[in-house]
Amino acid sequence: MVRAFDEVIEMNKEKDVQVISQQQAKSVFETTRLNLWYGETHALKDIHLTISENEVTAIIGPSGCGKSTYLKTLNRMVELVPSVRTSGEIKYRDENILSKHYQVEHLRTKVGMVFQKPNPFPKSIYDNIAYGPRIHGIRNKKILDQIVEKSLRDAAIWDEVKDRLHENAYGLSGGQQQRICIARCLAIEPDVILMDEPTSALDPISTLKVEELIQQLKANYSIVIVTHNMQQAARISDKTAFFLNGEVVEFDVTNKIFTNPHDKRTEDYVSGRFG
Repeated sequence: MVRAFDEVIEMNKEKDVQVISQQQAKSVFETTRLNLWYGETHALKDIHLTISENEVTAIIGPSGCGKSTYLKTLNRMVELVPSVRTSGEIKYRDENILSKHYQVEHLRTKVGMVFQKPNPFPKSIYDNIAYGPRIHGIRNKKILDQIVEKSLRDAAIWDEVKDRLHENAYGLSGGQQQRICIARCLAIEPDVILMDEPTSALDPISTLKVEELIQQLKANYSIVIVTHNMQQAARISDKTAFFLNGEVVEFDVTNKIFTNPHDKRTEDYVSGRFG
């Protein structure tokens, strides 16, 4: 059962005090003066944002505020839109990924993505997970078997599918399909996992399972999640960025964003006065 919002905030206080008291975490992404245009539309405006390793960073804000656009700049998927142009820097592990010399293929190996709706391939569960490793040249069946099992275990779905590996992934429930997509992402051993509203199409029980999985995964991965769900952001994230009209209004420890924000626009949004 989903916990009440105020109870979630109380639970997060100890966690967020620990985040504040820790030495500054090593950054994975450092975004500086990022601007992005779709044609003449200025979609992202002077974005400054640092994503730290082994943390869950939530991005919240109303529809059309630039959340998903920003997320897709982190693996340069946004460039699939022909009219897009950018300025500024996004450094991943101290290298500017917006440089024309940066290899986007390398970036997408290190930065995986899970989408809003589960999108398994029309293949067996096994072939969904083995797809990425095969693309990267792994052909040895024993090694592939090990990767598939480890990825499914890490996505907390091995016990549910271990006897169905050669069945079509479309035969799974929506929540199971989403965890298969997470396992497929894990199979290529990324450094960062981007999640674009990964539970918006799921029922509450499946949502809770994915949220619990996210909490487990941050021990080994840095996670950036776009969500419209305020309770979800409060439950699972260490830090939260509030986007509005293409700008970062506020970015801080999650508990502070929800209980003591600096900007009245943040307070109005998280309290439900707009959005």
